[in-house]
Amino acid sequence: MESNLKSQASGIVLVNKPVGISSNSTVNVVKHALNAQKAGHLGTLDLEGEGLLPVTVNSATKLFDYFLSKDKCYETVFVFGFETDTLDMAGNIVKEKPCNISLNDVEKVCKKMLGKQLQMPPMYSAKKVAGKVAYKEALKGNILSLQPKEIEIFDIKVMEWVSTNTFKFQVSCSSGTYIRSLCRDMAEKLGTYGTMKSILRTKCGKFDLKDACTLDQIKNGDIKIISCQDLFDYNSIILNKTQSQKILNGMTIMFESQNGEYKVFFEKQFLGVGKCVDNKLKLSLRLV
Repeated sequence: MESNLKSQASGIVLVNKPVGISSNSTVNVVKHALNAQKAGHLGTLDLEGEGLLPVTVNSATKLFDYFLSKDKCYETVFVFGFETDTLDMAGNIVKEKPCNISLNDVEKVCKKMLGKQLQMPPMYSAKKVAGKVAYKEALKGNILSLQPKEIEIFDIKVMEWVSTNTFKFQVSCSSGTYIRSLCRDMAEKLGTYGTMKSILRTKCGKFDLKDACTLDQIKNGDIKIISCQDLFDYNSIILNKTQSQKILNGMTIMFESQNGEYKVFFEKQFLGVGKCVDNKLKLSLRLV
């Protein structure tokens, strides 16, 4: 009976992904633990990355587009003086330039990294060109013609000097930002090369790492599921059966209420998020 109940659960599980396991493998652990029909994640963390990975379960997988574009926060360590082909420590060194970067140097450059900018993705990334995945082609020795993408750095500051030419940073940025590329671009402004040594994601939209479960907790059944309805800070609207059938069929119904977004229910069942304009209500996000 418990397995059946778990398989019907929908929502988001916040996972503290460790280094050395892929995002997809992490999703599979959650899916298996909950006996879920389907599951996905909201933003890939590299194999060598760790930290917050929100995993959607069952109908919550429909939230992918809604939450994927949310801002992210990271703690990361950059090493200056060399660059690898992957822009992280898993790669091979391809460029070197002796340097002696000071704390004052990086603090000055941090200010230059703020704001909207075009960023070139790493050669070893999941970016696709004509259906081909960049990192898979790079492993074959083929280099795809990647295009820069506009990203935004909201805040970047030095947390500490770690060792010679090595610094820890805190970064707040838009979705789609590659921290490895940020390291490369920062190093260029410092007149040298750079490689990301480590990365920890601490925030993803409204979600925080401090609320995440470890994989061991999940495997042991100690799983916290944030229900879909708890993800939205909107007032609630309760519809009758006829209204619910119409709105679930994509129709707009007359409903007297103030303009805005609402959580829409049929009795106790959460149907999704609806938008009301001039007393006309339509589902903007269906979750059943």
